[in-house]
Amino acid sequence: MNKNTFKTFILLAAIGGLLVGVGRVLGGTGGAVIGLMLGVGIVGFSYWNSDKLAIRAARAVPADEAQMPEYFRIMRELTRQAGMPMPRLYVTPDMQPNAFATGRNPEHAAVAVTQGILQILDWDELRGVLAHEISHVGNRDILIGSIAAAVATGISFIANMAMWGAMFGGRGDDDDANPAVLLLTAILAPMAAGLLQMALSRSREFEADRSGARLIGDGEPLARALEKLDMAAHRIPMDVNPAQAQAYIVNPLTGRRVQFAKLFTTHPPMEERVGRLRAGEWRS
Repeated sequence: MNKNTFKTFILLAAIGGLLVGVGRVLGGTGGAVIGLMLGVGIVGFSYWNSDKLAIRAARAVPADEAQMPEYFRIMRELTRQAGMPMPRLYVTPDMQPNAFATGRNPEHAAVAVTQGILQILDWDELRGVLAHEISHVGNRDILIGSIAAAVATGISFIANMAMWGAMFGGRGDDDDANPAVLLLTAILAPMAAGLLQMALSRSREFEADRSGARLIGDGEPLARALEKLDMAAHRIPMDVNPAQAQAYIVNPLTGRRVQFAKLFTTHPPMEERVGRLRAGEWRS
């Protein structure tokens, strides 16, 4: 087991443990169960329809093989090497160079690139990007992210119930509950869940970089691509829902100035990603 996979298990366990703890503090013995059931229901729908929802949100259209033969050729080559089905290929109208993959499993996967990425990368660099994206699909990152999102949604639901309970006289099954403790936990718990989700997303980005480089047998094309994409993301804005930002290979919101941005980012530092690729960590 490599360190990124180990980190994924640890983060998922931490999110699950947070749900149990928050459920006991805020929702009584049944709080964790109620929250988790709600989270699974909401996120389960999103997971089952993840490809349709993501493609629609990105305003993506199916790629035309007659106009983009290299796009299709590279993807056929990569999926054949990876032993995966060919995903549906899309193009979005965005001029910021970027790309994302979606789909609940390899049989229902889709990969989308922006118009901007087709203009700034050569085909060798784009091959590295596409290897990264199908690695997300092969590594079941959509499933992992959905599980984390379901638990985080459950935590938020319990926290909201507890906040209203504290404001209007306690949580009902424990009259001795301290309203101040309930309010503080209700505020901090969703933040903690969000931070753990972001850490999980960063871990999965490292793993997709590693898997993608191993697939093509070289980390340099993806490293060059990431450098170009990061520079462009700082200059070219992109109108994307922040909830969708973690799906892209580089953070599409990079150009926005946000306090504590490094703490709340869904992507690892670009210099670290590039450094790992060029140091050959993907070989291990």
